[in-house]
Amino acid sequence: MKKPDFSKLKDFDVKKAAKDFVYGKPHGERRLGDLYVPKTGLYKHREWRGIKDTMYYFNNIWLYNYGMIVRDLMVYGGGPKGVVQFLKGTWRYRWMGQTYLTVLHWFDRCLEGMRGEALKGSAWHFRGIVSACLYQITGFFNRDINIGGDPALRAKTIGTDETVWGGIIYPYMDQGAMYLPTQMIPYFVTCHCNNHTVLNYIDAAQAYGLPGDPCPMCQAEAGIFIEDDVPDSYVAVITTNEACDGSVGTSVIQDWMMNKPLFAMPQVMQFDDDTVLENCAKEIEMAWRFTEEQLGVEFHWDELVKHIKLQNQQNLFEREKWDVAANTHSYPINGVAQALYRIFYSQYGERPFWHDVDKRVRKIMEKCVNEDINTFPMTRHRVIAWSCAPLYYSAWCTWAYNCWGLNTIINMDSLMFDLEIRTDTYENCLMDIAKYHEWAPMRRMAVGGLQHIFELWENMEKFNCDMVMMYDQLQCKGMQGVVGLFEDEFRARNIHAIWMPHALPDKRTVPRSQIRQIINDYMFTVMGEEPLDPSLLDFDDSDSW
Repeated sequence: MKKPDFSKLKDFDVKKAAKDFVYGKPHGERRLGDLYVPKTGLYKHREWRGIKDTMYYFNNIWLYNYGMIVRDLMVYGGGPKGVVQFLKGTWRYRWMGQTYLTVLHWFDRCLEGMRGEALKGSAWHFRGIVSACLYQITGFFNRDINIGGDPALRAKTIGTDETVWGGIIYPYMDQGAMYLPTQMIPYFVTCHCNNHTVLNYIDAAQAYGLPGDPCPMCQAEAGIFIEDDVPDSYVAVITTNEACDGSVGTSVIQDWMMNKPLFAMPQVMQFDDDTVLENCAKEIEMAWRFTEEQLGVEFHWDELVKHIKLQNQQNLFEREKWDVAANTHSYPINGVAQALYRIFYSQYGERPFWHDVDKRVRKIMEKCVNEDINTFPMTRHRVIAWSCAPLYYSAWCTWAYNCWGLNTIINMDSLMFDLEIRTDTYENCLMDIAKYHEWAPMRRMAVGGLQHIFELWENMEKFNCDMVMMYDQLQCKGMQGVVGLFEDEFRARNIHAIWMPHALPDKRTVPRSQIRQIINDYMFTVMGEEPLDPSLLDFDDSDSW
């Protein structure tokens, strides 16, 4: 019998092992990449974050969110019937079964390596997003006549493009009216949770005859309708143009497939002209009249004001968060949580779950500031991310911090909606609502004019950033036209900028591994730096959700 080899025990540091067990390994020793099952991005075992943070993650994130998912289904779905409708919808719709059953893995990717108050603050943002998704999912399925939904609820529901601001329904919410963005749940969120789901819809649109070179976002949205994979939960539709010509062609296809009363509410791109704002305000009023005719509701000014005031509270708190992010090291929210939460609540509109999250995050943030907690202690560079992000790799900034110490402080999309809507008079309120619509995703900076896309420089200074992660959406014809202008500015201003090519939802054009390699190459060759965690430099997650 071979004798056991105890030689390694001579070098075993009992005190360090005990400390690592209690507090978790320090950042440079974690080797997070060793946790992955090859190709999948799934863990061989859970990440040990120390006793306190591991227990928090398991109980207050995993178990809590699974429990709250059931709770949300019961509350938003109206009891057991809502759960039944949810199960029927999961069976009926491809995107539902493929995507939302993987949601806690999405948490894992985006919160990897995090500790302490930053873990808590970021996780609460994801909790808010999940609650908002379930609110919409139950709204779809309870009204969906494809799976036996309630026709009475459907009669009070209007569908919209995802870039129509949810505040369009504010004046009618006390009358039971509901707003459901037709692409946000089947398309936008699915890209983040499971990057495979959307590919089927892109291929369906191209098989239908659409060319493959326009924005794949527009192709995917059309593909969902071509595949008959959208709930029939509303009686009429309000559409708007996204920030590119591709949306025009795909909107026609969606109109054909929906075959419902439709109001097109176009938004201008060059929005600085006041005469253009007046025209946009008229479009808003016509959309309200359309809603009243289709749903049988009346315009209630007091109801509109109530929800706008609540939304203004959210935006004021966002500015407080920005102040902490810009001027301290105590901001307890990572780049992906900050960006997705901000764009989701700003676009979808005011709802109670956002306020609950903000209340909890405020408490965490105040603790960090008061106790001067360094929430991201391994920060080497403060990064501002600019232009349109890769939806299939929203967790890149978590990886970049763990591997290289690149801390994403703010994202361009987060800055689009910074407007306090006036409620003193109807006229002022209407003008601000029109401006808010003009500042929707991809409009405010990306196509609002060169002076707006170049707001990058002032925001770099405002948020004290020393590096730019410059998104390069390869199939966006508008942004492709300014690449050279940015290159000239980066050189003239001596700014470190990493260009990140991607194709928005389509991971096949530029895989996640290629994005990581581009960042690795820049950090090695240009910055001359070494990784904090070498195990994260190169790994295969091609089959990962």
